[in-house]
Amino acid sequence: QVQLVESGGGLVQPGGSLRLSCAASGVTADYYAIGWFRQAPGKEREGVSCISSTDGSTVYVDSVKGRFTVSRDNATTAVSLQMNNLKPEDTAVYYCATGLPCEALSSWILWGHWGQGTQVTVSS
Repeated sequence: QVQLVESGGGLVQPGGSLRLSCAASGVTADYYAIGWFRQAPGKEREGVSCISSTDGSTVYVDSVKGRFTVSRDNATTAVSLQMNNLKPEDTAVYYCATGLPCEALSSWILWGHWGQGTQVTVSS
């Protein structure tokens, strides 16, 4: 059974940093990537970043390029999302998910396995 658990959210001032972590277990399919998604109040969920399980390649949505970095800890299989220079518009509940390759990052509704989410609030 696939289980995903996010941690690391919180309140941070604009320009600050947070590091989210996604602990994954039970992921057996080699092509299952780990994607990061977010959902702000009143908005549709969107894909933010993704890391492939096959070659470690990464994908970012334009709004976070140069500020967010996704990485995998091969020793623990956890996936982290380092978020720097945070902006108020980054405020959202952040989720990690798996079940598809990174090419499907823009189709959030198709991802089959989700964590419970962690709140990120960027405010002064």
